[in-house]
Amino acid sequence: KLSEVAELSTNEAIQMHGGIGMTDEYDIGFFIKRARPAQTLFGDNSYHTDRFALLSGY
Repeated sequence: KLSEVAELSTNEAIQMHGGIGMTDEYDIGFFIKRARPAQTLFGDNSYHTDRFALLSGY
């Protein structure tokens, strides 16, 4: 769930701030640049849901 919230909040921040959100002058760009690769590196919500179900015997 955390990966979905991180992606949603960073995408909404970009929409609210427009193009200025992607500049290196503001922290919004920093967070979106880290949120998307973190999903690939650590797994997204569906990966963890499937893994939990597998380990629980479903």
